[in-house]
Amino acid sequence: PGIFFHPRQWGLGEKVRRSAFTVCITEFCRSQCMVFTSPEYWSRLQVVHCGLGGDFTAELPSMVPPAGGFVCVGRLCAEKGHTILLEAVHRLVQAGQSVNVVMIGDGPMRVELERRSAQWGLTSQVRFVGWQSSTQVREHIRQARCLVVASFAEGLPIVIMESLAMSRPVLTTWVAGIPELIENGVNGWLVPPSSVHALADAMSNVLRTPVEELTKMGLAGRAKVLRDHNAATEAAKLAQLFMQSTQ
Repeated sequence: PGIFFHPRQWGLGEKVRRSAFTVCITEFCRSQCMVFTSPEYWSRLQVVHCGLGGDFTAELPSMVPPAGGFVCVGRLCAEKGHTILLEAVHRLVQAGQSVNVVMIGDGPMRVELERRSAQWGLTSQVRFVGWQSSTQVREHIRQARCLVVASFAEGLPIVIMESLAMSRPVLTTWVAGIPELIENGVNGWLVPPSSVHALADAMSNVLRTPVEELTKMGLAGRAKVLRDHNAATEAAKLAQLFMQSTQ
C-alpha cells in the first residue's frame, strides 16, 4: 500500500496518464488511482485480481479443528497492526478467556513485539515462529480455528485468500480491498482498524462459534476465492489487456 502514502512522489497520476492500461488489484486500488488521475484517463484503470497458487486451491476443504486457535501470517511491521492484536489477546486473557495465537513471519518489529508479549505475560498464549515455508503455512492454517489479520494498511492480502481456500474463516480489518473479499458474518469478521475493543470482541466471538458454523463460513469463503481469484481467469483478463493495447 506504500504507493498511496506518497502518490505524488511516485508520480502515480503521471504513470497512469502515460500507460496503455494500468492494472489495479481491487476496486479500492482503482479508486485511489482515480484520486490522482484526470477522469479522461479512468478508462485505463482496469481491475485484475491476484490469483491464488495451486498448492492452496488444490487443498481439500476440512472441518475446523475443535482445539484450533488463531494464526496470523504477515511481515512484522507497523502496517500489519500486530501491537493491536497483542493488546486484544491481553484483554481476553485478563477477562479469563483461553486464547492462543501463532504468529508467522519476521520483520523489523519482531523484537519489540516479543518484548511486549513478555511484558503482558503472553508467552503461553502467543507463539512467534518466524518465517515459514508455504508448506508450513498451510499446516498452521489447517490447524487453526481462524486467520486473524489486524492490518492498518493493505492492498488485499494473499494470505486471506489462502486461508479461505483452505476453508478457514478470516477475522480482519475493513481497510483497502479487504471488504471486497471478506463479508462480515458470511466468510469472516470485519472490525475497524486500530480498535482493540472491537478486535478483542470479535476474537471472543470466534472462540464461542461452533466449529460447524466456522467450517460453513470457511466453505463460503472458499467458493468466493475460487470464483473471484482464479489464477487462470485473471491471467486471461491480463492477456486480453495486453492484446488490446497492441492493436
